[in-house]
Amino acid sequence: MFLHVQRLLNEIVPDEPDPAAANALQEGLGGQFGEMRTMMQYLFQSFNFRGPDGKPFRDLLYGVGTEEIGHVELIATTIARLTDGSPRYQGSATDDMDTPGAGGATPLSAALTEGNIHHYLVGAQGALPVDAQGDPWTGKYVYDSGNLPLNLLYNLMLESTGRLQKCRLYEMTANKTARSTIAYLIVRDQAHENAYAKALEALGVNWNTLLPIPKTNAEKFPEVATLLEQGLQSKQYTFSLDQLSEAGKLYRGPSPSNDGTTLSTAQAPDGVPMDIAVERPEEFGPGLDPELLAMVQAVAEMEADEPAGQWGRVG
Repeated sequence: MFLHVQRLLNEIVPDEPDPAAANALQEGLGGQFGEMRTMMQYLFQSFNFRGPDGKPFRDLLYGVGTEEIGHVELIATTIARLTDGSPRYQGSATDDMDTPGAGGATPLSAALTEGNIHHYLVGAQGALPVDAQGDPWTGKYVYDSGNLPLNLLYNLMLESTGRLQKCRLYEMTANKTARSTIAYLIVRDQAHENAYAKALEALGVNWNTLLPIPKTNAEKFPEVATLLEQGLQSKQYTFSLDQLSEAGKLYRGPSPSNDGTTLSTAQAPDGVPMDIAVERPEEFGPGLDPELLAMVQAVAEMEADEPAGQWGRVG
């Protein structure tokens, strides 16, 4: 089973809203090489895994796949931050919904000229399960041949392509909110490249003669360089609450990236605090009138009295 800790994998740096950057990031979420695809692909390969002797490989897939759930959460939250509000709109939440702001600006005018209008019409300033063209994500992206070497080789190609694409996304925007998340995903993609490269080496596959990992020189990006200095590219999380994961049998030794680091595993990252976005009256969201708000508060009081549960509180 899966448990959820209410913390984000990485800090999302605040900046001005940027609907165009949000739409570009949709490719990294719901595109062919995006986070929804990696999440579903690795988890389905885990669910369908055969052969008890291959448990370290299955556990590695489970760890990476579980982390990808957090990546979906992180990039979706980033897209919501980038569409949240209107750039430089000076209206007030206490005004009538149709009262123009400074210079006659309307609250949702950015939707008509920037990014994906569906972020506002359909998503109420939130992420959507689509690519940058607005095409819905599809399960047809998911690859699971049932053959371990083929799956691992395909996964290595997927991570390499995903990292290459995120480097392009980084170069498309100077927005700090977007870049903070893109840089983190670039480094974690490298960690996952290392994971699948190590797993292939354990099977005797000379992957580096078949598939050279693309050289993106991503370390020139300041945000990426900071994360690389922390060794984040050489650590893989198991997300194994019961500590039964055997992924550490594979993810160890010198890094396949040849950067002088040594691979290691950990249960989970510390993460950063997660908050809930403010209400957006112009989107009628969440639309809590006084009666509904009273009901929400009553539920919150009941939940505060609930026992901690089998696993207790984390952190």
